[in-house]
Amino acid sequence: MGETQPQIREAETQAGGHYVVAMPNGEDSRLTWRHLGDGVIEANHTFVPVPYREQGIAEALVERLVADARAAGRTIVPSCWFVADEFKRHQPDWDDVLAR
Repeated sequence: MGETQPQIREAETQAGGHYVVAMPNGEDSRLTWRHLGDGVIEANHTFVPVPYREQGIAEALVERLVADARAAGRTIVPSCWFVADEFKRHQPDWDDVLAR
């Protein structure tokens, strides 16, 4: 993926949602989340196929999650270790969407 921003698709249901990037080999990279209520969502899983790791794809998925949460007035519980690490890396810039 390199310098190009990945094409991220999103879907949301009553239970939660996901962000997906289709990889050239036919697999998907994804970030999933679920509604916890009162404008709080839990980011519970990220996955990038091995050949595409370390290319900024997972980071782009988390950045999209944060931007969408901010726009919707939601906060995020980062239960996925990768999302939690990204929140630590982006402190204090993302503190406004971090559920406390």
